[in-house]
Amino acid sequence: MTRVRGLNHVTLAVADVDRAVAFYRDLLGFRLRALWPEGAYLEAGPLWLCLSHDPAAAGQTRADYTHIAFDVAAEAFDELASQVAQAAPIWRENRSEGKSLYVLDPDGHKIELHDGSLESRLAAYRRDPCKGVTVFD
Repeated sequence: MTRVRGLNHVTLAVADVDRAVAFYRDLLGFRLRALWPEGAYLEAGPLWLCLSHDPAAAGQTRADYTHIAFDVAAEAFDELASQVAQAAPIWRENRSEGKSLYVLDPDGHKIELHDGSLESRLAAYRRDPCKGVTVFD
């Protein structure tokens, strides 16, 4: 029996709430649902994103591959990726199935815009099993 049903919400610590809201709402297109001096709730599809003010958030970019990938519709990907690439620093080039853009948000959180799904990724591994991945159905 699965005990965890899925992702409930993601909270990001941000140094400047207004700047972070502008990035996620105005650039990425999230819907602003609530705003207060120390935070905000935004929504994108079923994703609930919480931005929480934390002065320690400034300049704390992780050195590893940890990141959050946001789903972008195929028909919207190229235009959005072009806009975002002009506004945010790229931290990695795409090396996997599907279109991806890897950028840093204003607080250094690593995010990915991705056109693809778990099923499309698994299908890519089924087509190219030499990568050493075992796919389970």
